[in-house]
Amino acid sequence: MTAPPRATRQRAAVSAMLDRLDDFRSAQEIHERLRAAGQGIGLTTVYRTLQVLADAGEVDVLRTEGGEAVYRRCSDTHHHHLVCRSCGATVEVEGPAVEKWTRAVADEHGYSDVSHTLELFGTCPACG
Repeated sequence: MTAPPRATRQRAAVSAMLDRLDDFRSAQEIHERLRAAGQGIGLTTVYRTLQVLADAGEVDVLRTEGGEAVYRRCSDTHHHHLVCRSCGATVEVEGPAVEKWTRAVADEHGYSDVSHTLELFGTCPACG
């Protein structure tokens, strides 16, 4: 994790918007919501701010099945995501079996300081 991002009006606006969103959203969607709320912030600034927040570990980033980066404020503990393909509803899940398997594979091959990401995509009950 890097140092916290420098506070700016734009970062505060993006951060506040992320606090209000429950699901992963693209930079374009976040930008549209900010503009609708009267925030004069450019799309490039939103992208740059989201990257800074992600680098600082303040937001999670995942790639949708279509390859688009989406962002969400998440908990501080290690977790994975179960994401609805239709509506984007997201559930944070723990995966003890995944963690055990990851450690075993790393140990088997002599690797240390291993990290991983796991995203599960499906259809939520509301969309099902």
